[in-house]
Amino acid sequence: MLASWYDQQGPAAEVLQLGDVPDPTPGPGEVRVRVTVSGANPGDTKKRRGWTGSAMPYPRVIPHSDAAGIVDSVGDGVDARRVGQRVWVHGAQSYRPFGTAAQYTVVPGDLAVPLPNHLPDDLGASLGIPGITAHRTVFADGPVDGKLVLVNGVLGAVGSLAAQLARWGGATVIGTVRRGTDLDRIDPAVVSHAVALDSGDPAAAIRTHAPDGVDRIIEVALSDNADLDDAVAANGAVIAAYATREDRTEIPFWTLLFNNVTLRLLGSDDFPAEAKRRAARDLTAAAAVGALTVEVGARFPLTEIAEAHDLVDAGGRGRVLIDIPQWSRAGSPHPHGAK
Repeated sequence: MLASWYDQQGPAAEVLQLGDVPDPTPGPGEVRVRVTVSGANPGDTKKRRGWTGSAMPYPRVIPHSDAAGIVDSVGDGVDARRVGQRVWVHGAQSYRPFGTAAQYTVVPGDLAVPLPNHLPDDLGASLGIPGITAHRTVFADGPVDGKLVLVNGVLGAVGSLAAQLARWGGATVIGTVRRGTDLDRIDPAVVSHAVALDSGDPAAAIRTHAPDGVDRIIEVALSDNADLDDAVAANGAVIAAYATREDRTEIPFWTLLFNNVTLRLLGSDDFPAEAKRRAARDLTAAAAVGALTVEVGARFPLTEIAEAHDLVDAGGRGRVLIDIPQWSRAGSPHPHGAK
């Protein structure tokens, strides 16, 4: 099969390679998926760069955990009727060496989730890491029906899905964006009230809509927003943080303590297995009724995976997707700029 891989960590153009590797074979309890679209996430590029000093976990890594595709073979113990089923894939390269930047990927059967026929591959390839993270931020502490949920970074990959899931779950959603110029990108059907962090007093603006405070805060940058979160949290609120800008993040400890605030930190690779299964079920159900949409920012052929990784690292709007060719060619050229 045609695949992209790296044998050492470093810049995308220097370490990502492209060529033919042996087709994988599903083992007991596994399925093989013919990948149509692979989703690239910041977590994938961080692993490739060796972020926070992480070493190569395997001698060779095929990157990316998310994808959409079709089950084309199954291992022992898996219902043979799954062959031909459209699926979305998550966790393919979580504690496994070979992910979805390839024509085929092999995963445990429950990581290949049936994708309703009326939903596009692009949506399926965009649900994995951001969707399961978003689900956990919203629902890890129970239902949100009737609650006020603040989503900081509501236009981001996780934030946008968290807002949609919270609305689907019956919450009233307040969202923040970094700049006032981004307010016109907010969907009022999902976000009831939007606040720009570059406004004069964002905490006061949030309190206008939540005079008694918000019940849940979905946090993309805890180091930046800890004081804001403290200022708007209701007594007994939960701050669910999945990212920060400073490794050693400071928080206003005593005011959070006296307000009985829970700080929940979330790392998607290590969510409990049942939490991932529930997230996959809910994400599929919400998407099936039109409650979830994603913005595709850019797409690349597999031959340009290095450029795709660089775009993910640079940030920007929307998901970055990789189209996987449905053919194999020995001696395929390396992507432009890659070795």
